[in-house]
Amino acid sequence: MSMEETRKKWQSNPMVKPRIEKVTVNMAVGKSGEILEKATRVLKQLAGQQPCKRNAKMTIRDFGIRKGEPIACIVTLRKEKAKEFLKKAFYTVDNKISKEKFDNFGNFSFGIREHIEMPDTKYVPELGIHGMDVCVTLCRPGYRVKNRRRAKSKVGSKHMLAPEETMLFIKDEFGVETV
Repeated sequence: MSMEETRKKWQSNPMVKPRIEKVTVNMAVGKSGEILEKATRVLKQLAGQQPCKRNAKMTIRDFGIRKGEPIACIVTLRKEKAKEFLKKAFYTVDNKISKEKFDNFGNFSFGIREHIEMPDTKYVPELGIHGMDVCVTLCRPGYRVKNRRRAKSKVGSKHMLAPEETMLFIKDEFGVETV
């Protein structure tokens, strides 16, 4: 299906047009303590909401990580906060994303090496410089039947998102080019 046909399909049937379900931002520091607290403050400043900490799943002696020790912070953004964060994040990566970053279900992920590259962010020497992973989950209206608690149901194969539709959606919404 061509891009124009897909756009016409989205206009004629609003249940087919993709939307951003959530944006998950992860800062994996690898250590607990002061460096994790600094990363948490940076992520709170960038995302505008309080991040939660994630614990190590196993002990790795070479890295000095113990099971159950907090080593990362994560925040999940939805609706308008997600769109605002994505605009800044796409600006950081020059509005270009590689085709390899998309999965078969219409989701994509990319990394940001330094948080100070994001617009309206100033370098604070006490906090340092941190990188982050941004994971974007897209869905169509009606995907709730797959995840709800009562009367779960399957989503049909025709209603699933394809990577090409995701690329077209972010091109239309954010002006992001896939390379």
